[in-house]
Amino acid sequence: MRIYLRLLVVSLLLFVGNIVYAEAQQEKRVTGTVTSEGEPLPGVSVQLKGASSGTITDIDGKYSIEVPATGTLVFRFVGMRTVEQPVNNRSVINVTLESESKELEEVMVVAYATAKKYSFTGAASTMKAGEIEKLQTSSISRVLEGTVSGVQASAASGQPGTDAEIRIRGIGSINASSAPLYVVDGVPFDGSVNSINPDDISSMTVLKDAASAALYGSRGANGVIIITTKQGDQNTKATVKVKASLGGSNRAVRDYDRVSTDQYFELYWEALRNQYAKSADYTPATAATQASKDLVTKLMGGGPNPYGPQYAQPVGTDGKLVAGARPLWNSDWSDAMEQQALRTELNLSVSGGGKANQYFFSAGYLNDKGIALESGYQRFNLRSNITSEMTSWLKGGVNLSFAHSMQNYPVSSDSKTSNVITAGRTMPGFYPIYEMNTDGSYKLDESGDRIYDFGSYRPSGSMANWNLPATLPLDKSERMKDEVSGRTFLEATIIEGLKFKTSFNFDLINYNTLDYTNPKLGPAKENGGGVSRMNTRTFSWTWNNIVTYDKTIGEHHFNVLAGVEAYSYRYDELTASRSKMAQPDMPELVVGSQLTGGSGYRIDYALVGYLTQALYDYQNKYFFSASYRRDGSSRFAPETRWGNFWSLGTSWRIDREEFMASTSDWLSALTLKMSYGAQGNDNLGTYYASKGLYTIVSNLGENALVSDRMATPNLKWETNLNFNVGIDFSLFNNRFSGSFDFFTRRSKDLLYSRPLAPSLGYGSIDENVGALKNTGIEMVLNGTIINQNGWVWKLGMNLTHYKNKVTDLPLKDMPRSGVNKLQVGRSVYDFYMIEWAGVDPENGDPLWYKDEVDANKNPTGKRVTTNDY
Repeated sequence: MRIYLRLLVVSLLLFVGNIVYAEAQQEKRVTGTVTSEGEPLPGVSVQLKGASSGTITDIDGKYSIEVPATGTLVFRFVGMRTVEQPVNNRSVINVTLESESKELEEVMVVAYATAKKYSFTGAASTMKAGEIEKLQTSSISRVLEGTVSGVQASAASGQPGTDAEIRIRGIGSINASSAPLYVVDGVPFDGSVNSINPDDISSMTVLKDAASAALYGSRGANGVIIITTKQGDQNTKATVKVKASLGGSNRAVRDYDRVSTDQYFELYWEALRNQYAKSADYTPATAATQASKDLVTKLMGGGPNPYGPQYAQPVGTDGKLVAGARPLWNSDWSDAMEQQALRTELNLSVSGGGKANQYFFSAGYLNDKGIALESGYQRFNLRSNITSEMTSWLKGGVNLSFAHSMQNYPVSSDSKTSNVITAGRTMPGFYPIYEMNTDGSYKLDESGDRIYDFGSYRPSGSMANWNLPATLPLDKSERMKDEVSGRTFLEATIIEGLKFKTSFNFDLINYNTLDYTNPKLGPAKENGGGVSRMNTRTFSWTWNNIVTYDKTIGEHHFNVLAGVEAYSYRYDELTASRSKMAQPDMPELVVGSQLTGGSGYRIDYALVGYLTQALYDYQNKYFFSASYRRDGSSRFAPETRWGNFWSLGTSWRIDREEFMASTSDWLSALTLKMSYGAQGNDNLGTYYASKGLYTIVSNLGENALVSDRMATPNLKWETNLNFNVGIDFSLFNNRFSGSFDFFTRRSKDLLYSRPLAPSLGYGSIDENVGALKNTGIEMVLNGTIINQNGWVWKLGMNLTHYKNKVTDLPLKDMPRSGVNKLQVGRSVYDFYMIEWAGVDPENGDPLWYKDEVDANKNPTGKRVTTNDY
C-alpha cells in the first residue's frame, strides 16, 4: 500500500500542469462515474474548465481528478452533449451524458477491450440482446444467419442443437480450418456455442478484418465471434425475470415433387423397353411385350403387386396403364418418418447489485423436437456472473456456467439408407410400410396389429430389408454433453490510467455418444443387434496477463496495451463396440457377447502468445491503431514454431471537420476507415503436424509399427493478409444509417495435403503450398420509418458479395475429388460435372460433352459428344 501511495503521488505531481497555481488554492480530489442510458461510459474527457490537462474515464466509466474546490468540470465525449458541473466543494460528482447520435457512439466489445464504433479502425458488426431474443433460436450459431453482413451461416443438418457452419468473408484455407474463433466473456471458448443459453447473452460482436482480430493471433485468422454474457447493474434492486415460450416448426421449404405410382410404372416400362431394344434378340414390338411381362417382377420381386393379381401386366405394350388398373395402396414414407416438432423454453434470471458488488444468476430449460422421427434436443443451463469492487483500486469477477444437453440424433446429413430425410424422399409409395394382402388390406399379427414390411423383395437400390418407421423407435442414437466454463479476473489500478488485469479461465467438456441397433427388427437382426459408445473429455485453460495505460494530453489521446497469453488443451477419447445383444431392451456394452471394436487416444496442444496494441486519436477526429502478436504453436517443429502477426488501421471522422459544418443539419456522422494486417493459421486438423506418425497393427500375432504419416519438420504457419476500406454514416439524427466496406483476403503458404505417388508408401504429405484470394463488398442499411406515440417500425438490410479464387497450386492438374477440383483461376466452390448433351437419335443412348484433344492429348478448343465418359 505504501508503494502504491508513492506511485500515486508521483503521478499526480507529473500530471498537474501548474503546481504553483494549484498550491495557491484549496484543492479537492473529485471522483465519480459517467454513464449513458444506465451503462458506464469509458473514454470520456474530464477537464477543469479553462485548463488544458485532465483525465478520462476508465472502462467502468469511473474517473478521479484533483481540482480547485470552486472550479468547474467539463465532460466531453464525441457524439454526446457536453456537460459542465461546478465542483462546489463536492468530492463525488456523477454525470449522465446524452447522445447526439446514438448509432455511432455504440460501445462494442472487441479484442481484450471495448471500443466506440466511431473510433474503431477495424470492421465489426454487433448484435444486442434485444435483437437476439427476437429470433427465437435454440442455437447461437443460427443467430448469425442472414443478420450480419460478411457472414455465411449454413447448416449441414436440420437436427436441433447442431452448430451451423460459419464462414466470415469467405473460405480462408483448403485443408486447414476456415471456422472462426469463438470468444466468450473475453476468452477463447472450446465448448459448443449451442450450449450457451441465448437468453444469457448481452451482445455478439463479429470481428472481420486484421485490425479487429489480429490481437487473437493464429486463432483469429478466420474472424472472431465475441459473445458477452449479461451482468448485474450497479445500484439496482434485485430484478427477477421469467420467460416461457411454446412454439412449433415444420418443413420450411416444400419437398420435391415426386412421380405417382402410375407414372413410375410407365417410366420404368419405357426404360425396360429401351434396354431390351438394344439387343439383337428383340424387335421393337417384342421388346415392348417383354417389358410389359417383366415390369412387376423387376420392381416388386416376390412382393405384392400394387395393382392386384388381376393386373399382372398393369402397363400395356403401348407404354400406358391398362384400363381399370389402379394402385391399391400409396404409402407416404416421408410422412411416416416425420413428427410434430414442438419447442418448449423456460428461462429464469435474477440480477442486481449495489455500488461495489453486482450479480446475475440464471437458469434455463429447452426442449426442441425436430421434424424427423425420434429427433430432438434438450438443454439445461445454469449461470452465475459476479463482479466485485473490493477496494478503490482492485476489483474482480467470477463467471461460472454449466450446461447439460442431450441430443437424439437420427442420421440426416448424408445419403446413407439410415438418413430419414433421404429415405422418405426416395422411397416410392408402391413399396408398402406394412405388409399387404393381395386385395390391398393390411396383414395383421396375432394381436391384431399391423406388420411392418422390411422389403426383402425390393431391388438393392430401394433399401431392401430396411424399414425406418419400424426401427427408429427401437434404435438409439444419443449425444450427451456436460460443459462447465469458468471466467475469473482481477484488475488493479496501479496509478491513474495504468491497469493490470490477470484472468484465469477454463472449459471442461464431457461428451458421451450411444449408438444402438436393436436385435428384433431391421438389418441388425442377423447380427443380434449392436451397441457402440464413445466417451471424450476435453479440458482447456487460458491464462491472460494484460497491462493497459490510457492517457489524455490536451487533444491527444493514447491507449497502450501489452500482455501475454498461455493456452493448454487436452483431449481424451475412448470407444468400444459390441454385438449379439443378449437383452434387447438394454443398450449397454455389457449385454453384448461379441467385442467388435475398441480404441482410445490422447491429444495435447499448447499455444503461447505475446501481444501489444497502441491506439491514438487527435481531437476525436483522427484515429490510428497498430497491433502485434507473436504466437508459438506446439503443432510445428521448434524451428518454425513462432509466427508474427500484425495490423495497422486508421479512421477519420469527416463530419467533425469545419468544412462539413454546413451538413450538420442532416449528416449526423461520417467515418472513413482503412486497415491492413497479417494473421496466421495452424489448424491443420492434426495436432502433431511436424512429426511422423505410426499405426500399431498385428502382424502374425506380433505387434508391428506401420508408418502412417510422413514427418514434415519444415511445415510453418499459414498466413492471411487482410485489407479493408469502408465508410460508416448516419443521417437525420440517426434516422437512417449504414456502412459500405470493400475487402480482400489473401491466404498464402496454405497448409495443404499434397497427393503423392502410391509407390512412396504415403497417400499425401502436408506442405505450405498454394494460395487463395477472397475479394468482396459489404453493405448495411438501417432506417427508422416510424417512431411516434409508442410505435416503432425499423427496416434493415445487409448485402455481401464476394469472389473466391485459387491463385497458386503445387500441381498444374490437380486430381478431382468427386465433383470438386482445385484449379488456378477458379473458385474452390466450383463443381466439375459431366455436361449432358441429350440422347443419341440413332439408338437412344445418353450423350455427354467433352473437350476434343489431338494426338498429343492437347485440347483443340472444340467440344464433341460421347456416350463413354
